[in-house]
Amino acid sequence: MSEQLSLLPGYLTAHLQLSLLALLLGTAISMPLGIWITRRPSLTQGVLATVGVIQTIPSLALLALMVPALAALGSLTAPVLGIELRSIGFLPALIALTLYSMLPIVQMTVAGIQGVDPALNEAARGVGMTDAQRLLRVEIPLALPVMVAGVRTASVWVVGTATLSTPVGATSLGNYIFSGLQTRNLTAVLVGCVAAAGLAVLLDQIIRLFEAGVRRRRPGLLAIAGGVLAALYLFAAGSFALERAGDSVRPIAIGSKTFTEQYILSDFLSQWIERESGRPTRTVQSLGSTVLFDALRTGDVDVYIDYSGTIWATILKREGLGRSRASVLRDVREALPAEYGIVVAAALGFENTYALAMRADRARELGVRSIHDLTPIAGSLEIGGDYEFFVRPEWRALVDTYGLRFRKQRSMDSSLMYQAAASGDVDVISAFSTDGRIAAFDLVLLEDDRGVIPPYDAIVLVGPRLAREEPRVVEVLGRLEGILDEAAMQRLNLEVDEAGRATAEVARELLERVRSEGH
Repeated sequence: MSEQLSLLPGYLTAHLQLSLLALLLGTAISMPLGIWITRRPSLTQGVLATVGVIQTIPSLALLALMVPALAALGSLTAPVLGIELRSIGFLPALIALTLYSMLPIVQMTVAGIQGVDPALNEAARGVGMTDAQRLLRVEIPLALPVMVAGVRTASVWVVGTATLSTPVGATSLGNYIFSGLQTRNLTAVLVGCVAAAGLAVLLDQIIRLFEAGVRRRRPGLLAIAGGVLAALYLFAAGSFALERAGDSVRPIAIGSKTFTEQYILSDFLSQWIERESGRPTRTVQSLGSTVLFDALRTGDVDVYIDYSGTIWATILKREGLGRSRASVLRDVREALPAEYGIVVAAALGFENTYALAMRADRARELGVRSIHDLTPIAGSLEIGGDYEFFVRPEWRALVDTYGLRFRKQRSMDSSLMYQAAASGDVDVISAFSTDGRIAAFDLVLLEDDRGVIPPYDAIVLVGPRLAREEPRVVEVLGRLEGILDEAAMQRLNLEVDEAGRATAEVARELLERVRSEGH
């Protein structure tokens, strides 16, 4: 618990910065928009429908859509205006959350103004008020409690949705939740949930107090609510400015995907680079495969560990059965610098391949040892896979080569797959071969007897900017060639997944072992 609480100030501050700024921008856009369309009745339904459509997009999808959108926009602004837009991190999360906040504010602004008694408007006209005077002196004051109620609803939505900004590289309380789910650290999940709920309640009550002050015409309540809210905004703005002022030396950004092994290795790379080169680092965790590769290519991430098979099949679009580990790794080492300017600094020495796995007793019962053995019985079985697996080229190749037709496919969080197989909720899963839970849950990997799944050597990728500007760091990373084998990586994963140890602690032990071996 103490380790999780030590992370709370940073995560909470980042979450507060993101939420408050998104709420401020959403209010600044939505209230004037709502007022404007009440003056143009023909546009009201169209505008409300548009912001409603934005709201129907799943929040995680809306956040993810910002990444390619900003990358495309940045490719235009950089050469023309000299402005580089970050496609991951704070900016895409801020834009998505601002859009997500708009519906309740626009709706309640329209409802509040349209709900003003027509007789009052008529009386205002009778005393000679212009349209602008009626709006400012009659309609907005009377509608303000309803308008503030819309902001209150938006604040809760924004704080809750901000926890989903982690997969696009923005630090938030979601870091607790995503990493905690993957590493089965329920304490981290609990701290993240409680902190997010507490922040949502705090903002909701501050705005409720402000609403009550407006409705009851109580200056004291308005002063209290306004003072607390101003203090929060000053803290968020001040901490944001201090963070940016402290970035005179840009830290090396180390990315990771969304499973235990990646958290361990990203922490290890961070410690290794800082120890061996003296350069500061920061970790950007829980990113998807293609998001992470694109971030490396554009310079939003500098280093991360990927797998040769993922690059070979998904990025380079290579095909072919039965390729050896050496040939795939050689192809990746040669193609990435030529096509993307990305350098393979080291191959760590172990292979973490996709594999189909079953509970050992279930496999014996059905007489299944290889993927080929699944073909005649797949129609009676269910398979579970991580979020990416069923859209990856490896899955399509498995289906085409083996003729697999399962009764049902279930996409699920990778942290839940192994438990699902062990409890019999699914019959087969897409496992990672170095995952410690394979042994812990008595699962067995099925032989890919036709060599469909390509080799997956763990490789350290360095982005074009870092490779060009800091060859010393590339040399330091190159010393990691061959430091781990499959058994060692599986033990490290098991230390986190089963023993419940912190990834940074396990990474620190790996660092000391590697240094003692003279790498």
